[in-house]
Amino acid sequence: MKYPRFSDEIHKEIKKHFLKIYGEEQLEFCLDETHQLLEKYNLQPVDEPIDFKNVWTHKDQILITYGDMVQPEDGEPVSKLSKLHQFLNEHLKGWISSVHILPFSPSSSDDGFSVVDYKRVDSSLGGWDDIEALSSDFRLMGDLVMNHASRHSSWFKNYLKNEEPYNEFFIEVEPGTDMSDITRPRSTPVLTRVHSESGEKFVWTTFSSDQVDVNFSNPVLLFRYLNIFLFYLSKGLDIIRLDAVAFIWKKIGTSSIHLPETHEIVKLFRTIVDHYAPETTIITETNVPHKENISYFGDGDEAHMVYQFSLPPLLLHAILTENAKYLTEWAQSLKELPENCTYFNFTSSHDGIGVRPLEGLVPQSEFTALVEGMKKRGGFVSEKQNPDGTLSPYELNITYFDAFSDYNGSQSLQEKRYLCSQIIMLSLQGVPGIYFHNLTATRNNMKGVSVTGRYRTINRRKWYYEELTDALNDPDTNTYRIFNQYKKIIKQRNKHTAFHPFGTQKVRSIDNELFCIERIAPEKKEWILVMANVTNKEKTVRVEFNDLPLDSSTTYSDILSGKECVKDGVVMLKPYQVVWIMI
Repeated sequence: MKYPRFSDEIHKEIKKHFLKIYGEEQLEFCLDETHQLLEKYNLQPVDEPIDFKNVWTHKDQILITYGDMVQPEDGEPVSKLSKLHQFLNEHLKGWISSVHILPFSPSSSDDGFSVVDYKRVDSSLGGWDDIEALSSDFRLMGDLVMNHASRHSSWFKNYLKNEEPYNEFFIEVEPGTDMSDITRPRSTPVLTRVHSESGEKFVWTTFSSDQVDVNFSNPVLLFRYLNIFLFYLSKGLDIIRLDAVAFIWKKIGTSSIHLPETHEIVKLFRTIVDHYAPETTIITETNVPHKENISYFGDGDEAHMVYQFSLPPLLLHAILTENAKYLTEWAQSLKELPENCTYFNFTSSHDGIGVRPLEGLVPQSEFTALVEGMKKRGGFVSEKQNPDGTLSPYELNITYFDAFSDYNGSQSLQEKRYLCSQIIMLSLQGVPGIYFHNLTATRNNMKGVSVTGRYRTINRRKWYYEELTDALNDPDTNTYRIFNQYKKIIKQRNKHTAFHPFGTQKVRSIDNELFCIERIAPEKKEWILVMANVTNKEKTVRVEFNDLPLDSSTTYSDILSGKECVKDGVVMLKPYQVVWIMI
């Protein structure tokens, strides 16, 4: 059969994906369905491939926020999304290029990640007109929650009625089945009992009893998600985050994480955007150890970006212990990335600080001390269940700002530590992701936790617009100080091509109390030396790199402070200071 929207090359690539996922028997069905979706969204193959290295530059950062992070005042006749849009335009436009609106569809739990209807915007937030308006001012990122759907969705309700095709949309497992090999990030039961019109059933629930895992072994289900993916693109989303994608393919007797079919589905999505929407970016969310995480780059044919999940706990550990040894070793271990791939760097998100990506990177005693330290700072620890039934830390629940709090209550020390972490993150190769509460230095939301009973609420506070703007205008608040410092840092970063996400990064090992990297622009047009003092004492360091174009007779200034920081080949660093030296 001839498919007008497939070139011979595209037809061959897509055919290869479907053969690996579903085999010959389902091939024609899959090709037909793909072609129909391309026609539905009027997608034509691009004539010339674009250079993805021009899609993202040193001037790009992604703000991570909920749609209701900035709330209108009671009775104000505007949607929450439009109020957020107002705040972004007033305070962030011109120095933040992109915005990740966390799940904005109707949801029954998990603050949006238990989706009831993928193609609607939650009416409590606004509508598609609000999303499209935001996309006119910022590049937008959205979530495709692929692993599960809400038990309150029409999909699951129809499954309980045994209606086709929904009766094969979810995964049934006989109770008593040995599932000890599977990998899970939760300690709740993996099987949930439900009552359907055809009797009692047990369905697979990786994350919670309200989030029922979908059955990707059914190709009809895959095309529901591909349809949603293309629908999001049609609504102005340029970046799609594949949420919890590592778990989407299930097979009893395996770990049911990172299975070959999972990777092939990501490759299918990548092939489609490469040929039909090449400015689209795919980001995979896989909160797992580093080696597993970067497997989602494939050979440059899967995700464009992966979350740098080891970075948040490693930065926290380095600064609190005043020892950058393990951070440096990890950064030196990062291999050269495939073409058109880069990292999504972040220190905090709507979730907590995942500690599985810290496995094997720091000694167990220091891992334990870090976990206990977060409890002393008012945080919580979420646990996962291991195959042998034991529990181990999975996630630290605390705001990233309060994770650096000083036991003696020094606000100045906390702010210095915190800004040190943020500047290091902004210096690394990749695109920075900045959680809203990182900009506002938000404190632990203990009141919210007491209301919801969920640890993650500690880092999900909602601001009223006037409350937030008042804090941003008050020099006595840490929100004012951190926000304005952050703004100055990003404005400086935006001026320097050395921080291009596809530039070069070289990690230097000088001293365990320092973290040092070089950032070099594409085609070596600019060269910046980044040096961070992760201790609470002044440091002076002689720079003696034979291959570094640093003139020992020249005095250099720090880009960030504008002050002299290198004289006679010696760098002078204040406690927790990070300098950017252009050489």
